[in-house]
Formats: sequence, structure tokens, C-alpha cells
Amino acid sequence: MPLNGRELPAFCLSLLLNYMDKFYSPQGKSFTYEQLLKEVILFIKKDPEKHYKIIIGTDSANHGTTDFVSAIVIYRVGHGGRFFWRRITTKNKIINLRNRIYKEVMMSLKLASEVLFNLSQDKNLKFDFEVHVDIGSQGETRTMLQEIIGMVRGSGFEVKTKPESYGASKVADRYT
Repeated sequence: MPLNGRELPAFCLSLLLNYMDKFYSPQGKSFTYEQLLKEVILFIKKDPEKHYKIIIGTDSANHGTTDFVSAIVIYRVGHGGRFFWRRITTKNKIINLRNRIYKEVMMSLKLASEVLFNLSQDKNLKFDFEVHVDIGSQGETRTMLQEIIGMVRGSGFEVKTKPESYGASKVADRYT
């Protein structure tokens, strides 16, 4: 599977196969994971002197089942950005908030690992990388704050929580 004029290694392809779900732009256009990566690369290469942040965040909501929406945000700092999202629906409703938050974070970490790995193959791309989690020091999730922060940092990522976690609490939330 070629990406950016190069063939992806087999182990990378196996990661991609887990994400055959469609991603969507805010305008409703659908993208495969490979197409999404190409869009991200083109966006950064269009103005490579700017500062970029790649942000991954997931939010969830219960509607008979539990819907998880993950967002990939490409922020050209001070100059706007783009985002893509995808929805994964569980067969059963996850009622326990703690379990749902952990699932959100695990989905973000898996997606973040794959996106970071794939984008890092192009050594000319320069960007910062963050995982945004839908928890904060207020509300029901405050008791989980330190363990979730530790989990994300322990996975090697910069973490943002509410109110700075707009990738999860604003972008992904918009589509749950």
C-alpha cells in the first residue's frame, strides 16, 4: 500500500487494516485511513514553515448502544486547521462511566500510536503531537484525572485535559 510515494512495510499495513473504518471530513466526505494520512501530509507540506499540532481525541455517548467518535485534528497554529472523525458503535451500551472513559482513552492511544508511527515515516514533516482526553478537574471524571494523565504520558504522549482538550471535548463531541 503506497503512501507518499513509498511502500508501507508489512507490519504497518497490519496496523492499517484495523482502521478500515471510514473517516469523515466536516463536509461529510469519506476517507480511508490511507487517504486521510495523505490529506494530513499534503496539508502540512502546503505550508511547511508553519508550526503544526496533530491532536487525537475521542468522546462517547450512549444511545441504546455506545458510540465512540475519534477525531484527528491538524492544527496549523495561528492559521486554522483541518479535522477528520470516525464513529465506532459498540453492540452493548457501556453504562459505567469509568469503563467508558478508559475505552475512549485506549481508542485514542491506539489511533495516536498508528498516526504518529505513519506520519513519522516522512522525516520532512515537523509537528507536535497531543492526545486530548474528555476529563477534567470538575465533574464526575475528576477522580480519574491523575491515573488517565499517567496512562497517556506513560504511553509517550503529551496529554491535554478539560478545558484544553478540545480535540475530544469539542471536535469529537460534536459527532457523538
